[in-house]
Amino acid sequence: MKTDLTDTTASKINKALVKARRAIGTPAVGMVLTLVIVTDEENAYDALKAAGDASREHPSRTLVVIKRVSRSPRDRTQSRLDAEVRVGADAGTGETVVLRLHGEVVDHAQSVVLPLLLPDAPVVVWWPVNAPLDPANDPLGALAQRRVTDTYACEQPVKELAARADAYTPGDTDLSWTRITPWRSMLAAALDQVACEVQGVEVEGEEFNPSCELLAMWLADRLDVPVTRTRSAGPGLTAVRMDTDCGPVVLDRADGSLATLAIQGQPKRAVALKRRETAELIAEELRRLDPDDTYASALRYGVERLKQGNGGDAPAKGEGEAGGREAVPAPVESVAKGPAAEATAEAPVKRAAVK
Repeated sequence: MKTDLTDTTASKINKALVKARRAIGTPAVGMVLTLVIVTDEENAYDALKAAGDASREHPSRTLVVIKRVSRSPRDRTQSRLDAEVRVGADAGTGETVVLRLHGEVVDHAQSVVLPLLLPDAPVVVWWPVNAPLDPANDPLGALAQRRVTDTYACEQPVKELAARADAYTPGDTDLSWTRITPWRSMLAAALDQVACEVQGVEVEGEEFNPSCELLAMWLADRLDVPVTRTRSAGPGLTAVRMDTDCGPVVLDRADGSLATLAIQGQPKRAVALKRRETAELIAEELRRLDPDDTYASALRYGVERLKQGNGGDAPAKGEGEAGGREAVPAPVESVAKGPAAEATAEAPVKRAAVK
């Protein structure tokens, strides 16, 4: 069921939600959180579709905030709020309200969103594109327990990661980090199978892919070994090679779906490691609403390395002078400062620290 409201208010939107629920025979509110999506018209459809798919696992009230661009000085001084209320089959398993803000109200989106939040339920804000540099201090971000960004959608992802580290507040997370969850799980499981000490790591992937950088930071942070970052044609992450005193451990994914795990002295095995859709990533982030300390530690650990230009700038395979692979090593010991150094000092031994 869809209801269009033109030049409306938050009070009228709430009344429309109650009326729509009664009309379809579900007057009770059975949602577990409020998901606020801040986007533009170009990306609203994809974000809304992903949120609708994720709502099958996490029934929620989804508020889509679209800030419309005013084309004339007169339009910028006139405030207007248009809304589209969706309940029932048109909104997945929850409720959806699409808010289009015009004029001066664009700068006060929080005043529109606040009356529409579910009472006594957590709030998650997601910026599919154009996220603020400091999400926690954004007026909408300040309403949320969890703030989700996506550096993959930025023009300069590596620099954006450095900015995210500088402004990190507990509750911040990024879909570039969520994308490497299967990689981290697989690498941790691989190290559980060998009683060896890791001596060095190579992470191979696309040049400007922030997930590659985050995985390299995480490995450097947890294992306390030199990490080499090399480029490939992709898609995304393509390989991780760990040198141990018992032989190499290699996780190679050339096609973006099926990977091969090779451990010295064991037969090679194929593992499913497909690239996941946005709906799966959002659903994973909504499972936990507490601060992600592992993400924070990895993000802060790699900031200095990124600022020095070591992240994502190594030549691609075959571009070295001798026709082989060159890479820029991550000087792990030199970048561990402040809280990062303390986190490393508390980490377990190299073999088990990746757990």
